Amino acid sequence: MTMRIRKGDEVEVIAGKDRGKRGTVQEADPTKRKVVVAGVNIAKRHTKPNPQRNVKGGIVDQPAPLDVSKVMLVCPRCGKATRVGAKIEDGEKSRVCKRCGEEIVVKEVA
Repeated sequence: MTMRIRKGDEVEVIAGKDRGKRGTVQEADPTKRKVVVAGVNIAKRHTKPNPQRNVKGGIVDQPAPLDVSKVMLVCPRCGKATRVGAKIEDGEKSRVCKRCGEEIVVKEVA
């Protein structure tokens, strides 16, 4: 089964300690069904200093992966968390908001 959430989408967390928070998807891993959302599910990583790689030691905050079932896509038009549908027109498959019916376009992420 394919994931309906892609890199660059704005999502809202619907379960867990960060419920209600919104952020953009930085990474999406369809094989593990995990997404990394900016500013959500922050974990502390204790890093050792490494002078060869010019890395300072200390405690670093970094976003940890979330299961894709814990997030919902936010529709760019209506601004609400929504389920995602699919529509096929002229042989092109596109994602559609189930609330308002508007097509969801992926923003380009650098």
